[in-house]
This record gives sequence, structure tokens and C-alpha cells, in this order.
Amino acid sequence: MKWLLMIPVVLFTALAGLFAAGMFLGQGDELPSALIGEPAPVVAVEEIAGLTPLTEEMLRDGQVKIVNFWASWCAPCRVEHPNLMALAAEGTPVYGVNYKDFDPNAVAFLEELENPYTAVGADKQGFYAIDWGVYGVPETFVVGGDGTILFRMANPVTQRGLKERLRPALETAMASQPSE
Repeated sequence: MKWLLMIPVVLFTALAGLFAAGMFLGQGDELPSALIGEPAPVVAVEEIAGLTPLTEEMLRDGQVKIVNFWASWCAPCRVEHPNLMALAAEGTPVYGVNYKDFDPNAVAFLEELENPYTAVGADKQGFYAIDWGVYGVPETFVVGGDGTILFRMANPVTQRGLKERLRPALETAMASQPSE
């Protein structure tokens, strides 16, 4: 009869082992995106006074670019900000979508930390982010010159993420761009 008491413990241990194996041996920390290889959603954002507005034409201007979803209330967005500044300083167009935020807070955030964005749009209800498949901020996408989504990074752009994931994705995208 004592062995019957061990069944729940053994089942729990086996289940916990399966969950742990799935977390640590799975496909990594990236969330899947059904939009890779698909056209970026049509721009449906509001303007933020004092900032260059994000337009549809910008996403399909022939240049590889980054689209970054961020918010002033997002702590990881502060962490990734210097890396976005570095990309912008190198000449990579970085477009921002301010997610579920207040315009004065977004402007204050960019005034405090500097503005890496070529243009910005406000997604006050988060509907545009849903169109992109965003789970939460920050999320960053590499978009081809024709507006095709090529890569998604569903976590902050850290130094390591920049070196190991985002830069290689940008380089691959730029190498596959048609020459003018």
C-alpha cells in the first residue's frame, strides 16, 4: 500500500521534468511569429505632436529598417534604448510605435534618453500591435525595403541580442536587398 502513496509524487516529478525539459531544451526563448515573410500591416497609428509621424510609405521605401514597439512605462525599453540609439547612429532607420502610452510621457521619455526614431506613431489602444502579433513591449522587427517582415525579436535589444541576433538579421536582410 505504501507504493500507492508514491504515485502522485512520481507523477508530479515526471510532469515537472517534462516542463523543465520543454523550457530549457525547447526552441529557445523566441516566441513564434506567423508574420515572417508577410507584408507589414498597413500603418494605423496616431501622430504624436512634435515627432515625425510614421507613415505607410516609410515601411515600403526600399530600405531595410527596424520597427520597434516601446512605451515610456516599460523598464526593458529603457534597457534597450542605448542599443537603438547606436543602430540609428550607424544609419539604420529605426521606426517606433509607442504602445498604450500617453503622448506627454512618450515625448518626455525621448527627451530624457534622446530619440533614435526616424518617425514615431502612437498605438494608444494596442490594436496595431495586435496586427503585428506583438505579445508585449519591447518587440523589434526587421522589415525589408518592400515592407516584408523578415525577423522578430520579442525581448529587449540587449548588447548580446544585438550582436548575436539583430545584427545578423539586419546583415542578411541588407544582403538580400535588390540593388538600385
